[in-house]
Amino acid sequence: MQSIEVTQLPSDPENYLFNVKVGDFKYTVSFSEDYYRRLTDGQVTPAELVKKSFEFLLSHESPVSILKQFDLSVISHYFSDYESAIRET
Repeated sequence: MQSIEVTQLPSDPENYLFNVKVGDFKYTVSFSEDYYRRLTDGQVTPAELVKKSFEFLLSHESPVSILKQFDLSVISHYFSDYESAIRET
């Protein structure tokens, strides 16, 4: 598995914003506090959620196929098992 670097960026209190680096690829990821709570029930940090989400994505596609900027909630539009997989980890 490739190294996943996650850096939180300043954002408003209701939303999260992160830069993610996987090898030579860079991404910007956002998600709402509500979505974070719904997926994790606060059991992992927002940064851990991002890392787990990228681990999931990388197990399904190559880094070049991942959107450069997206909201985490769109992953479930492409992979219907995303939310259940994240809840189980």
